Amino acid sequence: MRKVGLDIGLKRIGVALSDPLFISAQPLITIIRSNFKDEVKAIKEIIKDYDVEEVIAGVPYSLNGTLGPQGKLTLEYVVKLRNKLKIPVIEWDERFTTSLAEKPLSLAKLNRDERKKVIDKVAAAIILQSYLESLREKG
Repeated sequence: MRKVGLDIGLKRIGVALSDPLFISAQPLITIIRSNFKDEVKAIKEIIKDYDVEEVIAGVPYSLNGTLGPQGKLTLEYVVKLRNKLKIPVIEWDERFTTSLAEKPLSLAKLNRDERKKVIDKVAAAIILQSYLESLREKG
């Protein structure tokens, strides 16, 4: 069994996958947003192919902990997704994940187009990794 992390943006959804022991998260793919039905189909395929037991969806809260416009859109998406999947979909605070993902990519000397191709799945891995670490802290 594994867990999947999602970084849900307006144009792309970054997807990351945990290892079976829930120790680490690795970037998997980026789903290009087209229509909800196709996006759900792609997520369901990942769930089936990797024996996923839980989806961790990043929700971008504002610095003061409230939901801004993007956070509200993301939360609406998460609710719709939850209604389509047969496994739990957990909301996870994703503040700063994109900026955290950009640091190693800029150090890797990737140009803007190259970064654009991987930033979302790297951000999804950061979201999922922070969730996995919180599980270990709970003991």
